[in-house]
Amino acid sequence: MTFAVTEHTVKTARHTTGYLACGAQAGPLLIFCHGWPEISLSWRHQLPTFASLGFRCVAPDLRGYGRSSTYTRVEDFAQEVIVQDMLELLAALGRERAVWIGHDAGSMVVWNIAAHHPDKTVGVASLTIPYLPQGFTLDSLVPLVDRKTYPEAEYPVGQWDYICFYHESFDRACAAFDANPRNVIKALFRKGNPDGKGKPSRTAAVRKAGGWFGGPPFPDLPHDPDVISEQDLEAYAAALTRNGFFGPDAWYMNYNANNTAYSRRAVNGGKLSMPALFLHGAYDYVAETMTSKLAEPMRRDCSDLTEVVVKSGHWMAQEKPAEVNAALAMWLARKLPDYWPGEPKGEMIDTP
Repeated sequence: MTFAVTEHTVKTARHTTGYLACGAQAGPLLIFCHGWPEISLSWRHQLPTFASLGFRCVAPDLRGYGRSSTYTRVEDFAQEVIVQDMLELLAALGRERAVWIGHDAGSMVVWNIAAHHPDKTVGVASLTIPYLPQGFTLDSLVPLVDRKTYPEAEYPVGQWDYICFYHESFDRACAAFDANPRNVIKALFRKGNPDGKGKPSRTAAVRKAGGWFGGPPFPDLPHDPDVISEQDLEAYAAALTRNGFFGPDAWYMNYNANNTAYSRRAVNGGKLSMPALFLHGAYDYVAETMTSKLAEPMRRDCSDLTEVVVKSGHWMAQEKPAEVNAALAMWLARKLPDYWPGEPKGEMIDTP
């Protein structure tokens, strides 16, 4: 038995958000925010699981993705406007607060909601990307690089070189992804490899290589079934082909221009007091938090922080869904017992 996942849309005067929903309408609300270059589908393993526990689960397509509005100006993908999209979604759902759960770029969104709108936040959880109170910018990231893996003379910005590539060659970056979104997904969505520990990530030499894989075209690799099925692959590819990569890539162009100024306006100086959960990817070598100092600002500024290590790569919710679900459920039960639902209610459907 599993709960049905249904498609919905919220339209306001400024933006349209498509989202998936699952679980009893009156259940305590969990909102899941995906990363780059994903869509709401990336939470397919979490929505029915937490619906079965009695939660109301919602996963939006974030700005520029899937069934949500996209735009033609880089500045339309700043964090402040994306956070506003989520607050409009929350209001349309008839709720005052939610537990916000994010991955990758979606983590930046949920951390910003927690920092700027603690009154809208019961708790906040992030997969792979820790909280950076000063904003997810190169100025914040580079001092935290593990210089044993990335000697400064050879890798001045460490694994974050790909962000510089966006800033210096944005049109080239978008064109390389747009040339074959299906191959992009197959090349990127791969399980974690323990053999990569201590070795520089591919993202540390993107400018030198002229692109992620030395420039277009992306290699035609077999998809990794431990992360996505053929059906999932087609859904991702269709969404990215329809919308293009300008919107998803434009998120990176607002890091320094908007996030730092925005971060300065956070409530309580950016310090978070609500329960927070961070899931480390043991084999995530871009958002590497196991040996670097990347998680230290989060530990300093989150007063009620729980940390769990998941033996996965970057695409954690899809590669290791059972482990992710267990960590989230345990945190919700222990840290937010009053938010834990009673008996699950709602329409259920039989599955094979």
